[in-house]
Amino acid sequence: MLVGLGMAETTPGPLIMVLQFVGFLAAYRTPGSLSPLMAGTLGGLLATWVTFTPCFLWIFLGAPYIERLRDNKALAGALSAITAAVVGVILNLAIWFAVHTIFHEVRPFAGYGLSVDAPVLSSLDSWALALSVVAVIAIFRFGVGMIPTLAACSAIGVVLYLGGAITVAAHT
Repeated sequence: MLVGLGMAETTPGPLIMVLQFVGFLAAYRTPGSLSPLMAGTLGGLLATWVTFTPCFLWIFLGAPYIERLRDNKALAGALSAITAAVVGVILNLAIWFAVHTIFHEVRPFAGYGLSVDAPVLSSLDSWALALSVVAVIAIFRFGVGMIPTLAACSAIGVVLYLGGAITVAAHT
């Protein structure tokens, strides 16, 4: 997930294009009777098609009816539920990234119908935690914008790396 997000954030275009890369790799690694390059290309195209086609169909076919559907109470409730689900997915992703950034090691924990990655407390990355706390304070206490905060934390990270205080860990 970290590698996919990193790749998506370093290229222009939407984050969802990571799916095209994943589709390419999946088909490239299991090409069947096709050449790996042909299978990868078709896999990437298929992943792109099935990602964007439903969205475009929903927009182009549903847009004319949206104004009429606003007053429909059942539909408004369903759309509220979808919004809540999207917020939940974003929160889950934020927690996943926080845990995997601040701790070098996690262990799977399953119980009570849940499955989570529990951090190994001894693997705490104190620099990552410190930068996270500084960023939260800068944004929420002092009202510093996201871009300056991100730039400052990135610069501090580069200085720490070049100074040998941190290393790049290979996450698998």
